[in-house]
Amino acid sequence: MKIVKKILIVLGIIIAIPLVLAIFMKKEYTVERSTEINKPKDEVFNYVKHVKNQDNYAVWNKMDPAMVKEYRGEDGTVGFVYAWDSQNENVGKGEQEISKVNEGQSVEMELRFLKPFESKAQTALITEPISTNQTRVKWNFSGKMPYPMNFMMLFYDMDEMLGKDLQQGLDNLKKTLETQAEVAQS
Repeated sequence: MKIVKKILIVLGIIIAIPLVLAIFMKKEYTVERSTEINKPKDEVFNYVKHVKNQDNYAVWNKMDPAMVKEYRGEDGTVGFVYAWDSQNENVGKGEQEISKVNEGQSVEMELRFLKPFESKAQTALITEPISTNQTRVKWNFSGKMPYPMNFMMLFYDMDEMLGKDLQQGLDNLKKTLETQAEVAQS
């Protein structure tokens, strides 16, 4: 009996340590990446404010060409919803809704993930002029990990995990828009 009791105490301590640590750990994260695009700000903004255009640059949209998509509302305006459902666990199921448009500056969206797990996050695409024909685009992603799940942030670097996908998406966006410029000028 004493051995069983000791084993249970050790197991209790092993379980309690992460729960106690999670109380003191951050629960929120923000990831941001940026790129410079050789196009005027208005042209870049008018492209990124339309969620459907993410099919041309967002890494997650490109992961599963067979995913089912649904659109509700007018793209580029507050209230537009893009919903997706994929068998690919890296894409999952969820929806993205435009929550705010600062015309010519930024578009903010709420992401609601349903599968593989439920969560919410905020994302924004921000355009800033560098010159008349050059624009900086920032893409940020922020969310919360509720207690005790926030303990997992010790093992998962959200900046690294999401950052590479955001940067790849921005690189794809740059290539898409700059290639269109070259084609239009030909």
